Amino acid sequence: MEQKLPELIEYDIRGQICPSTLLIALREMNTFKERLKEGSVELSFKTDNRDATVTIPESATNMGYGADVSKKEGCYTITIRGSR
Repeated sequence: MEQKLPELIEYDIRGQICPSTLLIALREMNTFKERLKEGSVELSFKTDNRDATVTIPESATNMGYGADVSKKEGCYTITIRGSR
């Protein structure tokens, strides 16, 4: 059976600062919690706030999700996925 790739939902939260960046991410993680757990969706947040690269992944990990941070094109991308 062919494995289906998760849907990627992207958010551009550049220009926002903590705690606003964290609150946005938490709201979206809660909105998509069932789909994150089943692995059918991944959330991607673009941010220019360096604090968010710590607070968002830490919160996601505490909620049982996987989180990756990468830097490219002058901003950070934080990807949240269901734990594997």
